[in-house]
Amino acid sequence: MTNTVNKALQLRIQELLKEKKITQYRLAMNSGVSHSTLKNIIHNTVDDNLLSTVILLAGGFDMTVSEFLKSPLFLEENLKL
Repeated sequence: MTNTVNKALQLRIQELLKEKKITQYRLAMNSGVSHSTLKNIIHNTVDDNLLSTVILLAGGFDMTVSEFLKSPLFLEENLKL
């Protein structure tokens, strides 16, 4: 199955919210990404996500960017680029 980068980001956030047992609100507070931006990413209403946003979200999960992106969701063969 291939996804867009935005869809992969949405799925990864949802996966980590469950895994880490935190809410969208807590992630927004921890990361410094506004709750409305986070909501837009999760509902896939954002056309293009910035790397700076991904860096903040990784920090909000107390992860490095490498750890955040270490998922089959982000393998090139699984993305529609």
